[in-house]
Amino acid sequence: MKMGKTLRLTGLLAAALTSLLLSGCSKTGDSPAPGLMETRAIAEEGFVYGLPIVMNYAVMQQFSVNKDSGQYKAPFNSLYNDSRVFTYKDTAIVTPNSDTPYSMLWLDLRAEPMVISVPAVDQDRYYSVQLVDGNTYNYGYIGSRATGIEAGDYLVAGPGWAGEKPAGIRQVFTSTTPFSLSIFRTQLFDPADMPNVQRVQAGYQARPLSAYLGQPAPAAAPAIDFLPASTAGIKDNFFEYLDAALHFIPATPDNQALRSRLASIGIGPDKRFSFKDLSPLHKGALLLGMRAGNEQVDTFLASGLKEINGWKVGSLFGDRDFFQGNWLKRAAAAKAGIYGNDAVEAMYPASRNDASGQPLDGSRHNYTLTFAAGQLPPVHAFWSVTLYDGKTQLLIENPLNRYLINSPMLDAMQRNTDGSLTIYIQKDSPGKDKEANWLPAPDGPIYLVMRLYWPKTSAPSILPPGAGSWQPPAIMQAL
Repeated sequence: MKMGKTLRLTGLLAAALTSLLLSGCSKTGDSPAPGLMETRAIAEEGFVYGLPIVMNYAVMQQFSVNKDSGQYKAPFNSLYNDSRVFTYKDTAIVTPNSDTPYSMLWLDLRAEPMVISVPAVDQDRYYSVQLVDGNTYNYGYIGSRATGIEAGDYLVAGPGWAGEKPAGIRQVFTSTTPFSLSIFRTQLFDPADMPNVQRVQAGYQARPLSAYLGQPAPAAAPAIDFLPASTAGIKDNFFEYLDAALHFIPATPDNQALRSRLASIGIGPDKRFSFKDLSPLHKGALLLGMRAGNEQVDTFLASGLKEINGWKVGSLFGDRDFFQGNWLKRAAAAKAGIYGNDAVEAMYPASRNDASGQPLDGSRHNYTLTFAAGQLPPVHAFWSVTLYDGKTQLLIENPLNRYLINSPMLDAMQRNTDGSLTIYIQKDSPGKDKEANWLPAPDGPIYLVMRLYWPKTSAPSILPPGAGSWQPPAIMQAL
């Protein structure tokens, strides 16, 4: 996600603000705003802390609040089954998975917990239910790896629930926020397999705990007038979105001091004055801080993961204990691809460069990615290589309607005489005889992401992240 024009302040404005950073404070009511230097520093810190929260809030708006968003799925606590894979038309989530049809469930846990029920699933078909809260912490999993292939009922509770585990519930998961996303991924083997996926999806259920127990429902939670938000609007409305989103993110010991600093510049539920009443210079200082925060995130993504054959390999996703208050890692994870899985569930080697370190660009070169014989990604479930527009991190429209190459496609692909497998990454067809191995590229920057679902832990393995015995092969310029 690029921050765009909002972050590209003119040199004149930046120079003017820099010269005034030590000037006095503007004032609203009884609470003075911090000076410009402090405002800029808080804004930088707030951007890094708030980026995943804002991105999540925008997705929630588009999927479950705004019925006219073009990305709407279903209201809160209603399960939505999508019997297709994501395409270039899906723009709410950056770096989307196009391997598995999704089922989506945005949970409102304010009134009572919800019960998620899953059917028995064939052992050859991978599925997972990822639980992600408003902090973008992955706080639990249901599925092939985590809980097995048997049918079961699971309780998902909000941060204030203190009840006992009811009879029949296999496990209780607790979100750190009252609104939470459940992402169901069901493996699709090929287009003809979709009816089988639909049968699995039909077995997914979501119901309030009271309905599960056959008891009267508690009083409904009050309606909320959410601030409208969209993924496309983040770059121009970041701090307004953050102000709105923080109303639904409980303060905790690890973020309390930062939340207080944000409140001092008018952001969050405990703000001391109105954000909109800041002086133009203070608003300019916010933009400078936002730009600096974005640069921090980009630097982390460029250098914070291990580089292996031009691929960035590491672990960016997890629960609250995984992050330990490392807001920069959490922001980098969201920007790389929000709602990624824990490493034990999936690994995501990503690359923007070829073997020589040059940026991948479909307007300048054709590329190949070759897996040596016996060196395909080692997984229990399946693997894929997905291509995105390097500018937007969205899928691209192409003549084959093909956004990835994955392991279920192997039987239809050509092998080289030595048993290796070559994928052709280019904007134009490599020829009819090679199109089964063609991954269509844009006429411009390219971003590639591997997905290794349920990676093996015994050698060869990509685990532990960045130090495994299996390594992704380099992307080569075609001769």
